[in-house]
Amino acid sequence: MLADVIDLLACPHCESALDLDDNVVVCDRGHSFDVARQGYVSLLAGGSTPFTGDTADMIAARADFLGAGHYDPIRRAVADACLDTADTVDTDAVVAAADAAILEVGAGTGQYLASVLDALPAARGIGLDVSKPAVRRIARSHPRTGAILADAWQRLPVKSASLTHVLSVFAPRNAAESHRVLVPGGTLVVATPTSEHLRELVALPGMVSVDDRKTERLSSALSGRFERTGRTDVRFTAALPCEALGLVAGMGPSAHHVTSDRRAELLASLPDPFEVTVSVTVTSWRRVETADEPSAS
Repeated sequence: MLADVIDLLACPHCESALDLDDNVVVCDRGHSFDVARQGYVSLLAGGSTPFTGDTADMIAARADFLGAGHYDPIRRAVADACLDTADTVDTDAVVAAADAAILEVGAGTGQYLASVLDALPAARGIGLDVSKPAVRRIARSHPRTGAILADAWQRLPVKSASLTHVLSVFAPRNAAESHRVLVPGGTLVVATPTSEHLRELVALPGMVSVDDRKTERLSSALSGRFERTGRTDVRFTAALPCEALGLVAGMGPSAHHVTSDRRAELLASLPDPFEVTVSVTVTSWRRVETADEPSAS
């Protein structure tokens, strides 16, 4: 709920602290933001963004697919990465490790964040996404999650050095902002698909494949702000029934490029069930001091 995380948030206009007054979020300087009836608040800087995010159909497909358990090994790996790093923050950090504060950027349906919160009973979470259908889902995904509509490529509406973990699961990674909002020794957990991920499905005409340099680009983007502390490769074969194939095809980037009718036509030619390779790498990155910030000592 928003009330549980309001102390972690910052005004997108002036960076002041925020407070929750009934159904309005207000800052010390008088900026105000209405809480939507679905329970989320829009903290977009400037009130708008050029990005629209995932559609309602994409979010619904993802919720159904994840809810069926097809990606449970990935959810467990993300939760385990947070568990393994829950006690690594510096002892003088603002937020104690026992009271983990977790942000998922590009949270989608909020189901990965919910898995982490279930694994860390004292933790609280912020689910951030630029898609309105997404934040509506996030707001009801877990009782200890607050839902925020915001752009991951703008300054995040979160206080500096206020979080123990930032999650990026199949989502954008703003390295500078992740570094800013994490406490000293905080952890960025990233889940990225490999070039083998869903290879049998993306081989179909028009489907979008994974950039085979994604891992290389990840290391380059985080270099200087983070050091890698852990890696888990999640790889298995999933026998997906026709309905699940439709969901996975409709929830990812291919949904932006291939019409639903065309996807249905392509999938109709496949055997039922159809075996696909699931291949994802989950990495943990410890926040390190940079040359332009004061030493923790």
